[in-house]
Amino acid sequence: MMATSAGKPPAEACYMLIHPSLDVETPNLQILKRNLERGTDDIKVEALQQIISGTVQGENYDQLLMHVIRFVMPTRNKALKKLLLFYWEVCPKYAADGTLKQETILICNALRNDLQHPNEYIRGATLRFLCKLREAEIIEPLIGPTRECLEHRHAYVRKNAVIAVAAIYRCLPHLIPDAPELISSFLAAEADMTCRRNALAMLTASAPAAAVHWLKENAQLVAGFDELLQLAVIDLIRRCARDFAAEKTLFVRCIFELLGASASAVKYEAATSLVGLTANPAAVKAAAACYISLAAKESDNNVKIIVLERLDQLRTRHEGILDDLVMDLLRVLSTPDLDVRRKALAIVMKLASRRNVNDVIAMLRKELTKTVTSAGDHQQDKASDYRLLLIQTIHTCAGEFPEVAADVVDLFLDSISEFGASSATDAIIFVREVAEKFPALRQNIIKHLVRSFLDFKTGKVIRGALWILGEYAESGDEIRDVWTKLREAIGELPLLAAEQRELEAAKESGDKSPQEPAATASVPASRRVLPDGTYATESAMTAVASAAIKLDSKPPLRAVLLHSDFFTGTVLASTLAKLVLRFARLEGESDEQLNSLRAEAVLIMAGVIRIGQSTFVSNTIDEDSYDRVLACIRALEYMDEDADVLTGAFISDTQSAFARLVKGEAKREREEKKLHSKETAVQVDDAIGFRLVAKKPAGDADSSIERDIELATGEAEGRAAVSKLDTVVQLTGFSDAVYAEAYVCVNQYDILLDIMVVNQTSTMLRNLSIEFSTVGDLKLVEKPASYTLAPYSFSSVKASIKVSSTETGLIFGNIVYDGPGVNDNHCIVLNDIRVDIMEYIRPARCDETQFHAMWTEFEWENKVNMSTTKEAAENLDLRAYLKHIMDATNMACLTPENALAGDCGFLSANLYARSIFGEDALANISIEKPTDSSPITGHIRIRAKTQGIALNLGDKISAAKVALPE
Repeated sequence: MMATSAGKPPAEACYMLIHPSLDVETPNLQILKRNLERGTDDIKVEALQQIISGTVQGENYDQLLMHVIRFVMPTRNKALKKLLLFYWEVCPKYAADGTLKQETILICNALRNDLQHPNEYIRGATLRFLCKLREAEIIEPLIGPTRECLEHRHAYVRKNAVIAVAAIYRCLPHLIPDAPELISSFLAAEADMTCRRNALAMLTASAPAAAVHWLKENAQLVAGFDELLQLAVIDLIRRCARDFAAEKTLFVRCIFELLGASASAVKYEAATSLVGLTANPAAVKAAAACYISLAAKESDNNVKIIVLERLDQLRTRHEGILDDLVMDLLRVLSTPDLDVRRKALAIVMKLASRRNVNDVIAMLRKELTKTVTSAGDHQQDKASDYRLLLIQTIHTCAGEFPEVAADVVDLFLDSISEFGASSATDAIIFVREVAEKFPALRQNIIKHLVRSFLDFKTGKVIRGALWILGEYAESGDEIRDVWTKLREAIGELPLLAAEQRELEAAKESGDKSPQEPAATASVPASRRVLPDGTYATESAMTAVASAAIKLDSKPPLRAVLLHSDFFTGTVLASTLAKLVLRFARLEGESDEQLNSLRAEAVLIMAGVIRIGQSTFVSNTIDEDSYDRVLACIRALEYMDEDADVLTGAFISDTQSAFARLVKGEAKREREEKKLHSKETAVQVDDAIGFRLVAKKPAGDADSSIERDIELATGEAEGRAAVSKLDTVVQLTGFSDAVYAEAYVCVNQYDILLDIMVVNQTSTMLRNLSIEFSTVGDLKLVEKPASYTLAPYSFSSVKASIKVSSTETGLIFGNIVYDGPGVNDNHCIVLNDIRVDIMEYIRPARCDETQFHAMWTEFEWENKVNMSTTKEAAENLDLRAYLKHIMDATNMACLTPENALAGDCGFLSANLYARSIFGEDALANISIEKPTDSSPITGHIRIRAKTQGIALNLGDKISAAKVALPE
């Protein structure tokens, strides 16, 4: 608000425009005058509402002022009196020459009478209205009654009187110069908590020294104040902490007492203020404990996430101090919301250390056990997601702290048969990683896998277990144990002959076989109507199963093969080949046993191929699986002649490839952690800054307030250091009568347009306004106010636009103004402003399981074909082209670096990004460059949950194809 000197009209207020209803006629002056003169109270209420709405939207109702004063002001109807206060706020009070209208004397007299009215509601409403007045001539006669209201018997009147005094002193301090002393005396004698809160807020803003003095006298009573007054005390401490450094002990003591308040808002604000006052470890721990208590006890999940975010920020600023509170934080896991649990577990992982990791694992093990025993379909779905989250957390924890890896492996292998498909897959991936990182645990892992192998039911888990058994079973006893268990998991050999014998035995006994080959039967033909209106007959052959397929009773490997999962069959063949090749290298083993294993392995592999070509499966074996199984058979056939080559290919190369993959992932995690970690090292000759003796600029505010302002304006991300010229958009031409350009500042969910408007004519332009409209998920928050622009002068206009989703939006509009003639109206169409989707896309990471789950779930796909010219691709390899696409789309590459290494004419990678609105974007790029002189060709498939992201990212990639790096 702007202070206004006497005799000068204040700056016009900006109101929200309400579009009038199309089915209601706009009343003329005569009808409104008649309704005000002769109507009942209800008719007057309706007429006054129409006058207020029309005045706000620019209608000229100056002639109705005296009618309102004569026929509405004397009323005793409370609804009319309330509307009357709204009318006094918006009605024009100044004449054309800038002087106050004579009628305002009557308004002033009516307000004075209302301030002395016996009804406390009317007094309070009038006092609230005084807060909106800026005309000194009207307010000055009302100062006396306003001061008298401070002593009214009713608290409602007193609290509004304090607000009115504060507003008058803030805008027109010369009218009530003793306001701080007056409110100080009022605060000392007042008993009502709401009145005291308003008084303290006024002193905090206008006389902080008096507010601090009052706090010193009442410091012992702070814990007994109500919620509003306690929040006012916290606000006082936050604003005055730097200016009254000598009272820091008092402030800290008060804040510590407020940490135990009953109100959650008070506890949250107290904890936030405490860490701003001091960096003492005890204070930081107390604030963190308060945050944890709020996150555990609050019922609103949004509040829980906000509090956990604040706790994470506190952990970042004070590394190592909050480690002792990790067990308390685990209490938040009792919340059923998965997002809250995910956030809490993320913080737990950052607080875990070697001192508390065993306790953390024990607690997570209990939570994991609870998810296994949960009942109910809905609870089971939620428990499955939570179980997967726990397994991923334990996985990460064991990777950072190897001393708990053995216990975690035992936990996973003992419970893996009770997990769901996704949870069990993540668990077996973790076991495989531990087996590679810690050779001492391999023997124990092999024993556990052999003992639990028959409990594995899903193909992914079986494949992971087979790879581990084939890769790390090295001794003769281990190989024999593994072989025995695999034979038990496969069942009777040969595979196809055993199934046929079972079928024949079922036929002889007169019973329907559970595995009878599918027979076909014709379906009677039906008539169909073609698009041209003619008839056609349609017939089909349908498969008739003789009986339901019952595979649950079969051994797991046989059941998986009969389900047409031949990928698992190829992994089985590779595992058998590895075991035989490794057994052949052992000393002291008989050739007879080696030949027995070799022959049995070939029999199993041949059985996989034959059963894949039989009628016992719904889908025949694919060509790739066939070739891989056949390659394993050939390897065992020629193992005597090419033993070294085959051993290197099947054993050494596979193990070294996985080792490189694990090392590459660990290196990426270290680099990412280093990138996000705070650098605390300083040079020995660096200057030491002492905050207490540093020069403080005039008007320096509290650091937390400064930080809030930076976040709100977008300056926190370094945008202030970038020239505004980079984001300036020219809206009109240089030859237009009005030149306009806009600085577009995108800050998370808001777009701020700072528009400079220049009058390039020699005449005054009246009622100049900028009208905006949007396309997409953009919403104009408020309409810029109209104003008058002098010749060759300029003005700045600001407009705020709210963004609700990650889609490329469009802002368009025009400039409308009057002049130079009386009836001259002009309109200038503005250039469009495009909101770039890249402002909201951020690189992100997820594991392979999550990527494939989202890829299957998302329904919107956009395929973009890639093709470059030979000239553009001459000095550009595939990895450089991938980097160019990543930079253009702000997406992160999920494919490991070692998988992209090497010289090859083909490249395939997965990309992932996440918007600030929580929307995921996936991409798979497949490109090739057969020779150095060939162009780069291929395609990119983009998938997203919404159509807008998929299409807009496709447009970005299409544009990036043209703008190739040199």
